[in-house]
Amino acid sequence: MHLDKRFMTVLGVSLLWALLVATVFYRLAGSAGGRRRAAPEKQIVVATKAVPAGSILDKESLALRGVPETMAPAGAFARVEDVVDRPVISAIQPDEPVVEARLAPKGSGMGLGPMIPPGMRAVSVRVNDVVGVAGFVLPGMRVDVLVTGKPPSGGDIQTHTVLQNIAVLSAGQTIQADPKSQPITAPVVTLLVDPREAEALTLANNEGHIQLVLRNSTDRAVIASAGHTLHELYGASRPEAQTVAAPAAANRPAATPRPKAAATPLKPPVRAEVSASPRAEPEQMIVIRGSVKKVEYLSPEREGK
Repeated sequence: MHLDKRFMTVLGVSLLWALLVATVFYRLAGSAGGRRRAAPEKQIVVATKAVPAGSILDKESLALRGVPETMAPAGAFARVEDVVDRPVISAIQPDEPVVEARLAPKGSGMGLGPMIPPGMRAVSVRVNDVVGVAGFVLPGMRVDVLVTGKPPSGGDIQTHTVLQNIAVLSAGQTIQADPKSQPITAPVVTLLVDPREAEALTLANNEGHIQLVLRNSTDRAVIASAGHTLHELYGASRPEAQTVAAPAAANRPAATPRPKAAATPLKPPVRAEVSASPRAEPEQMIVIRGSVKKVEYLSPEREGK
């Protein structure tokens, strides 16, 4: 079989160009891979096991890992000694970098104390299955606090929202939220408040009946509410202001008697002149007989005239 020389020439040139292009791409890919492997790395501290919130970091739970400098998170540590004995305020997962935002200052203690930000307070309130929303008030959630009671003025029983968007620190002695959000039956719930809110919460817990209202943690809106009274609940009008003010008036000190003034002769009352109302016109009827026109009154007073 005789092959065409031109066909063989074209085939040889095509194979040569394919080999040349493949060689160029292979060298470019190799040089790029070498540059990626030569990227500088940074040693950061990571956790070797799960560390729950409220615990203290030790050397056995920490290690150094090399990561590219561009992948190192902000606030990461380069030495294990910088994070040993520091409290954890947010749970850290295995192989997760340890960053400043998840740690409290050294010496803050362990448990719930390091989780309280500066300027805030932790206040515990006693709850039951109803007040604690059937056990679904869990750490990390947010609630409103309602109080029901009778005002000191002796008015109607009222319910008011005293606190809104309050963070829950713990349910009982549990400070870590359950990943499956299972209910926790606990007699006490600890809330994160500022000093003024702590005073209001303590007063409401002692003088009235409190109720926790669970809300969506992403809903941070604060809604003004005028409260609700018992009479409004049953559709009745509020009691008169006199009945509310009567007990207060009874408790007032007796007024100092004033000296009597000299007797003066009484003047007869001036009677105002009352203008008489205009007399109503009687009904009348006009009768025309030929060229004679006569007016006849229909009122009984005029019929006799």
